[in-house]
Amino acid sequence: MSTVTSASVVDESVITQPAVNEWSPMNAVRGKFVSLEGGEGAGKSTLLAGLRSALEQHGVDVVQTREPGGTALGEAVRAIVLDPALHGMEAEAELLLMFASRAQLVREIIEPTLRAGQWVLCDRFADASYAYQGGGRGQPPARIAELERWACGGLRPDLTLLLDLPVAMGRERIAGRGGADRIEVEADAFFERVRATYRARAAAEPGRFCVLDASQPPDVVLRAAIAATSALATEYAS
Repeated sequence: MSTVTSASVVDESVITQPAVNEWSPMNAVRGKFVSLEGGEGAGKSTLLAGLRSALEQHGVDVVQTREPGGTALGEAVRAIVLDPALHGMEAEAELLLMFASRAQLVREIIEPTLRAGQWVLCDRFADASYAYQGGGRGQPPARIAELERWACGGLRPDLTLLLDLPVAMGRERIAGRGGADRIEVEADAFFERVRATYRARAAAEPGRFCVLDASQPPDVVLRAAIAATSALATEYAS
């Protein structure tokens, strides 16, 4: 597991701009899929914006999306999953809703984008279900894995950036937002289980995960994320 606790200045020139013809939809080069994961208040939205800008400045064609959401169906599911009025939603129902949104996103947005040679930056993907519906809600990992195989068709991110942050610090960051959604109102114990599950998954798949210390200033976290994606960009352009 590659853990980044701080970051030195990264030479962004390693993100090489490919020749124009390499971006053609007919090119055999497949785009790269990068997911961002983390608990509440970890700074995923800020990092997504900065990382997308950095990649685009170096000629990488990027499509940004999110989970649940990213499609008309997915956004409708998002409204249901996060609705605080639906506090009686069963864990099984939540899990199935998440994978319904994910199945649509994979087929409508992610796979076509990757086949066209573009990159996808996704705010959460299947790891979130292992963390939230698995670790948080207690759904069996084997059940989640079966749904993942069915809904995602074998698709996994090339790189997962995990923004790791103590639960108490995340709580402090989101305290002033107001209007907490159905997930955000959960107890600290829920989010401790979520964090533990994320960290366990990262430890089990060090080749895919890069753990970022999200307690660091946003610019430091961004530089670390750029460093982690640089290898992918170099591989893509070669």
